[in-house]
Amino acid sequence: MNKKVLIITYYWPPSGGIGVHRCLKFAKYLRSYGWEPVICAPENPEYPVLDEGNFKDVPEGITEVKTRIWEPYSLFKMITGKKKEERIHNVFLEEEKAGFATKLGIWIRGNLFIPDARRFWISPSVKYLTEYLKDNPVEAMFTNGPPHSTHMIAYGLKRKLGIPWHADFQDPWTQVDYFPQLMLNPISLAIHKKMEQRIFKHADKVTICSESWKTDLESIGAKDVDVIVWGYDEEDFANIERNLSPKFTLSHFGSLGPDRNASTLWKVLAEIANENPQFRSDLEIELVGFIGHAIVDEIEKLGLAANLKKENHIPRSETLKRMCDSQVLLLILNDMPNVNGRLPGKLFEYLASRRPVMVIGPEASDASKIVTGVNAGITCGLRDYEKTRNSVLDLYAKFKSAGLENNKTPIDKYSNKNLTGKLASYLELISSKK
Repeated sequence: MNKKVLIITYYWPPSGGIGVHRCLKFAKYLRSYGWEPVICAPENPEYPVLDEGNFKDVPEGITEVKTRIWEPYSLFKMITGKKKEERIHNVFLEEEKAGFATKLGIWIRGNLFIPDARRFWISPSVKYLTEYLKDNPVEAMFTNGPPHSTHMIAYGLKRKLGIPWHADFQDPWTQVDYFPQLMLNPISLAIHKKMEQRIFKHADKVTICSESWKTDLESIGAKDVDVIVWGYDEEDFANIERNLSPKFTLSHFGSLGPDRNASTLWKVLAEIANENPQFRSDLEIELVGFIGHAIVDEIEKLGLAANLKKENHIPRSETLKRMCDSQVLLLILNDMPNVNGRLPGKLFEYLASRRPVMVIGPEASDASKIVTGVNAGITCGLRDYEKTRNSVLDLYAKFKSAGLENNKTPIDKYSNKNLTGKLASYLELISSKK
């Protein structure tokens, strides 16, 4: 009989976006390694994106334990003047010139809702799960953050029941790129740090999604941190009918805010288009996701409005197909101090699409190392005009001659199934010490 692991996650179908896939894919494949997932998720969450297609990955017959959550988004909408029916995206994707109301909302989020806006889910979940687990025991707990409220639920259960606990970070907590923008007062900052240290002290295992962030986490007190990167699901790509775009498509999938504006690339594309009418005719810049207005304005002011294809959101299945049909996939990294550890989940789906990847960011970044390590593409510095121009011209020349080929280097070490095996080994280790 399989051992049981309680997975505490805020994101669960029908949630869309990339965040849901870390726990969802683990849950999908854990049974292959002798573990039965039991899911704890909120009953009434306010997800920024919905995608019913994600239900296909929920294991048949899985136990889901759901508790109600109150989230302060109605308050944030009232403060910022947003409509009641609007869904709230990451406030740090707003433009730098965000008004007083948005800044006030950010201040409230950082100083009053600690560790995050899901804090009101912690206490009722600990209370309910304490009783539930007495009658329905599990061998281990797994939490993933952000939101880091999930970790605080497990911390409460760990203190009460002593269940082995694996804490996983898809993004850091106090080291995350937007943390300085929370406008924390000294007391709030101290509370954030104290909560984070509780995880390091009481979790039996800590993992994070990149090597650089592992080093960062250990530098503030986490012990024996290991890495489980994001991955790709082979089944998601098995039945995709591939039809390469006839255009020279440069495609980016996911959000682009002020800290991920590839200004040098847009300038290079505009200059080549001005020099070469055929390039202008062939070029298509495809941006799918929440795109900051400043980025769109910049591209249009450079004379590339007719070359821009922009969509806010499309179903995941359509996203994966477009990845496979694109000529070049753009991975634009954050222009922030901890960028070297930023490994977007879409990177591994880019690899699975087999199309050429153009990383816009530091060559020393973990993303760049992974892409070059499997011969999947090139890296251009965010402000490296010469390399960016030469790279675009080289890709375009290949597109016009023999065509840009699919990468054939093995990447199976990044499959969700294999990565779940890594997770299972950690669960075995901590449960054996119970």
